Amino acid sequence: MAGIQLKNLVKKYGDGFPAVNDVSIDIADGEFVILVGPSGCGKSTLLRMIVGLEDITSGDLMIGDKRVNDLAPRERNLAMVFQNYALYPHLTVYENIAFPLRLAKTSNEEIDRLVRDASKTLELDEHLDRKPGNLSGGQRQRVAMGRAIVRQADAFLFDEPLSNLDAKLRGQMRTEIARLQKRLGITTVYVTHDQTEAMTLGDRVAVLKRGLLQQLASPRELYENPGNLFVAGFIGSPPMNFLPAEVDGTSVKLPFGSVEIPADKAEKVAGKGLLIAGIRPEHFEDAAIAEQQGSASTFKATVEVVEWLGNETYAYIPFEAPPEVEAQLRQLEKDLDGEALRTQLVVSLDGSSRIKESEEAEIWVDAAKMHLFDPATGENLTVDLAHAGEIPANALVS
Repeated sequence: MAGIQLKNLVKKYGDGFPAVNDVSIDIADGEFVILVGPSGCGKSTLLRMIVGLEDITSGDLMIGDKRVNDLAPRERNLAMVFQNYALYPHLTVYENIAFPLRLAKTSNEEIDRLVRDASKTLELDEHLDRKPGNLSGGQRQRVAMGRAIVRQADAFLFDEPLSNLDAKLRGQMRTEIARLQKRLGITTVYVTHDQTEAMTLGDRVAVLKRGLLQQLASPRELYENPGNLFVAGFIGSPPMNFLPAEVDGTSVKLPFGSVEIPADKAEKVAGKGLLIAGIRPEHFEDAAIAEQQGSASTFKATVEVVEWLGNETYAYIPFEAPPEVEAQLRQLEKDLDGEALRTQLVVSLDGSSRIKESEEAEIWVDAAKMHLFDPATGENLTVDLAHAGEIPANALVS
């Protein structure tokens, strides 16, 4: 096993477009790191650069203490699990797992030991004599993982391995991959566009946008301290609400009224003028049932739509935004693969709320968890840098 260092990696194609643009990530030995972002952000290209399937335009790639830029994939001792399993249909499960060992001319006794150890770990013992066509999607992915395990590689690389599975199987396989990685303690780099996988699997998550690293942090740090509008809008479901805001002292004026924020947060944005406030849907509550509230933390607004889901209620409240905020939200919408960021407030309330459509409701907001962003650059002006992980200086270039 070994750590992996990405030092200022750049990948440019013939037209000069930087699919990966000056990305630096230091992955510790045994760490589980997720590369996440919308389509075209460079995450799969970066993974293919690590394994050797894409040439590196500039920068250095280190595995352990060895620079591997010019080494062929087979010389890097990495095991990759693909989205489409890449199994040989004419071979049994046993022979699919054993395939890399046979290529390496491993003895039959050692092959049998390693294959059976892997099949036991992945609960494939009863399927060893079957062929891939007779297996479920989840079982086939476990076979692909078994083939990676027996190689005794320095690191595992996963390229969207669960994309072909249905929702229930994805949940099961997430658990299996997490359990397996912890048991083996092997360095793992995992590419996904699914933020649920990113937030539940990784020790740290690298969020990418147009080839640029936006933020590298633990899932909790990304959620609580997003470095910019893009990370804030990408992490969280439903996504964070973005509203026009003006700060006067410790009071923040929103489309629905004013709320008070902590003095230390207000100091960071003093004199900044028009800002974008970011508040997650789960940081609101029906004032009638909120356990902690005060008059400075509530506002009244007319609810347009209510969705009751039993354990929770979603309420939708429209508002108007000035052109500066509207333009930034439209750009953010494009960056997030067209995910709608309409000018409406989405609040997640307890299922016991009796709020009704077309009626005025009093809503409590946890204003201490509000973020304030620069509408021109998207930078989070109130982020707690001590807990935000790494925010590269070039994150706001694109």
